[in-house]
Amino acid sequence: MKSYQLIAPCHFGLESVLKKEILDLGYDIVRVEDGKVVFEGDAQAIVYANIHLRTAERVLLCVGEFTARTFEELFQGTLALPWEDFIPKNGKFWVTKANSVNSKLFSSSDIQSIMKKAMVERLKGVYHTDWFEEDGAEYPVRVSIMKDRVTVGLDTTGSSLHKRGYRPVAGKAPISESLAAALILLTPWKPDRIFVDPFCGSGTFVIEAAMIAANIAPGVNRNFTAEKWTNVIDAKEWKEVRDEALEAENTDITVDIQGYDIDPEVLKAARENAKRAGVDGLIHFQERAVKDLRHPKKYGFIITNPPYGERLEEKEALPAIYSAFGKQFKELDTWSAFLITSYEDTERYVGRKADKNRKIYNGMLKTYYYMFLGPKPPKRDRK
Repeated sequence: MKSYQLIAPCHFGLESVLKKEILDLGYDIVRVEDGKVVFEGDAQAIVYANIHLRTAERVLLCVGEFTARTFEELFQGTLALPWEDFIPKNGKFWVTKANSVNSKLFSSSDIQSIMKKAMVERLKGVYHTDWFEEDGAEYPVRVSIMKDRVTVGLDTTGSSLHKRGYRPVAGKAPISESLAAALILLTPWKPDRIFVDPFCGSGTFVIEAAMIAANIAPGVNRNFTAEKWTNVIDAKEWKEVRDEALEAENTDITVDIQGYDIDPEVLKAARENAKRAGVDGLIHFQERAVKDLRHPKKYGFIITNPPYGERLEEKEALPAIYSAFGKQFKELDTWSAFLITSYEDTERYVGRKADKNRKIYNGMLKTYYYMFLGPKPPKRDRK
């Protein structure tokens, strides 16, 4: 089967987590760059990556790369790419997004327009026509220009991979599903350990943890753009990979995953989201304030997205919230806690310096992932 170079974008700072996911699927890494991992794979790899990757934002099929410092070079570079290998005569094609960083060419609209013209010119010569109906499957193109190096990819995914389908309405200050999964996978948490989110909101962290525990593939219940690319991927591949993923699910496992919040309406939405994700039987939701955070068992994990205080009136409440968390966490002296927040006084009010601290961008917002590590349980307890 033909091999392709595939590009998986991800959140800045979490490339190592995505790299491990791709290696676990059995594919070879070509290179790791800021915000993306490039790997080799065949048509089936496109299917596996879309259905199974928890931490990627999408999967792009790399059409080619070239250098362009002028619009003429951009046109000629695009014209030279083998578009006919991917786009059939009736295919609908356009440049859906163009990013440019530290490059001579920076106008997204001009880049999109010129590349579309070059694609049309190339395919006119191949298909011997002056007009394309474009009434077939969609082949959206994404372009990234970094220091004048142009990378051109076909978007196999469509709606971003973080859209699992279980969260139609997110709570206030939501964290994306793919980011939540990556932050969980960045910790030593395993499904046999306690998991608590005391600021659970719409339930993203606890739902992603439950999906990991039950081995539920994140993309198994959604559709992808490339499902209609029957000229590139055999339709049966999608069914076979989905069936295999569904067969591997195990929602009968015993786990201790708990989500707390003080807002009953938000908790109602979280329960509905968990039900849509098929993990409502694995999560215990409870209306509880952070000052009441406690657990009788030892060696648990807290992984959470506490309030950031983006508005002034909310910011004034943060010292009390983080102090209350710090006080309760101190009582859980064998536990570990992982907090993603943009609040700069986190360590001060938690009352402890983090053992590790990782800068991560949540969209355009610079946040830090504070890691407060507890002791490892004795081996007999681990069993």
